[in-house]
Amino acid sequence: MSMNNNNVDYEKEFNEFLVKDDHLARMVHKRAEKYGNSKVAVRHKAFGEWEEFHWGRFSELIDQCAMGLLECGVKEREFIGMFSNNRVEWAITDYACFSIRACSVPVYQSNSADELKYIINDCSIRILFVEKQDHYDKAMKIIAETPSVEKVIIYDHRINYDSNDKRVMLFSDFLEAGKKSGRKAELEKKLADAKTDDLSTLIYTSGTTGVPKGVMLTHKNWMAMLFATGYHIPIVESDVNLAFIPLAHVFERAWSYFILCCNARVDYCHDAKPEVLMQFLAESRPHYMCSVPRLWEKVHAKVMDGISQAPEKKQKIFKWALEVGGQVQYLKRDMKRVPLGLKIKHKVADKLVLHKVRDLFGGRNKVFNCGGSAFSGEISEFFFRCGVLLLQGYGMTECFVISVANPTHNKFGTCGPVVPLMKVRISPEGEIQATSPSQTQGYWNKPELTRDLFTEDGWVKTGDVGMIDDEGYIIITDRIKDLFKTSGGKYVAPQQIETLLKEDIFFEQVAAVGDGMKYVSALVVPAFEQLEIYCKKNNIPFTSRQEVIKRPEIVQLYRDRIDARTESLGQVEKVKKFTLLAEEFSQETGELTPTLKIKRKAISSKYQDTIKSMYTE
Repeated sequence: MSMNNNNVDYEKEFNEFLVKDDHLARMVHKRAEKYGNSKVAVRHKAFGEWEEFHWGRFSELIDQCAMGLLECGVKEREFIGMFSNNRVEWAITDYACFSIRACSVPVYQSNSADELKYIINDCSIRILFVEKQDHYDKAMKIIAETPSVEKVIIYDHRINYDSNDKRVMLFSDFLEAGKKSGRKAELEKKLADAKTDDLSTLIYTSGTTGVPKGVMLTHKNWMAMLFATGYHIPIVESDVNLAFIPLAHVFERAWSYFILCCNARVDYCHDAKPEVLMQFLAESRPHYMCSVPRLWEKVHAKVMDGISQAPEKKQKIFKWALEVGGQVQYLKRDMKRVPLGLKIKHKVADKLVLHKVRDLFGGRNKVFNCGGSAFSGEISEFFFRCGVLLLQGYGMTECFVISVANPTHNKFGTCGPVVPLMKVRISPEGEIQATSPSQTQGYWNKPELTRDLFTEDGWVKTGDVGMIDDEGYIIITDRIKDLFKTSGGKYVAPQQIETLLKEDIFFEQVAAVGDGMKYVSALVVPAFEQLEIYCKKNNIPFTSRQEVIKRPEIVQLYRDRIDARTESLGQVEKVKKFTLLAEEFSQETGELTPTLKIKRKAISSKYQDTIKSMYTE
């Protein structure tokens, strides 16, 4: 089966769009000419207080950085590394690379020294920008093993560094060197010569299987991503986007480009920890935001847990408010009139309940995009009823947006309809395959893996199992490599099980296992903060995580909650046995990717004895 939303009109419109904005560096300069210092383009709190950068200043700093790179002898298509959290300097460096037709290579801020070393050596990075002490220390730790590195430039001037090392300099000094370089004419020529087919970046995949791969993307690829959502997003100049997903991820990066293309503002959040993010949400009050399912799972679980402990009267009001909210939002989605009586009810429901949920995210939300992993339709609908529009999408670094929901085509439990510039088909094996102007030309330095990425006729093999329903919505079942088969010959999709369990407030992380075994089991990392509250409330004493996870009443608590959450699954998918773990999966210990996806092979290897014990009679 195939789905094709591509048509002549969209192709024509896209080509017209390219005439207006064909290159990201030129886009910034055009906005700077239009707004000068009359409008803020970007903000951050890198040094504790909000710092604003108007379009004119933003463009000026980009030019200084670009001239600094030229002063260092940077050539066209040379790769420049950026090892940093989200901040304005990250964006300045990114656009500076574009301005001289060089290529930026973002490195996840949480990557290890070894992961940094692999990326540097894979694409021969000569100039590396780093942010904080941790990033600088990792860079210097491996510098003897990365012979291509000649210069390390530090964003945060407050860190301890070796000022006698001629390879190291502060970003402020680097900008000053660019300013004094006398290379303005050379920069302007580079910018004038820039082409939409210029290679813009390498984005290294997070590496759930094997080593990370550098996905090559051109400026045309980016523009196709930005254009191809398939519906008009009414972004206005006064809108604010909060960028908290790492900019090293294609999702956040492309959306931030789009916001700036639409003349709105980007606020950069340097830390995605829940407590930091909630503070940024309260202060930034964003209209738009990219997000991942785990954020919404946690908030939903906390809200529902609080309601479950409220008096019966409050529970009834909450349930009524959600019902009224749903009636209104469904009518709006279907572009139908909301009756006056229902409007009045909704006003009451909003005042009593619904606005409190929206206020958690700043209260000005228009659209919050959600993607990156499996997401519960139940949770998405809950926020929809509250007036928080979560639009789930599906894509991959190699071709970005494949499908995405929109305000009038938003079916819960799906990833939305296929976007207009994308063609999608399902292979006989059930794999989703796609092709579009946004697709990569391949992986840097990996010809064999590049060949494996494409079908013989040039379509991208996504590696995802899924289907397209009768209305054109994409539904993802699982990753092909994640599916496992029990000894009885039944295929199981572990993500479905894991997503159901993570909806529960007592579950932090889950890894379903059972390949070649008689039944499905699970490794479960409890949400220890919630578990501690439960233990105190029920007078269950404990002195450590190791102790509490072995207590019979705690094991039974999780048994009951697993059974309740997976009640709808088929018999072969039900979790027969499970083990509670005292330590969380993490990137540092090798079980998670930088985008927090679990590495199943690593988990199976590390916990092989624990897994084996669940199948020992």
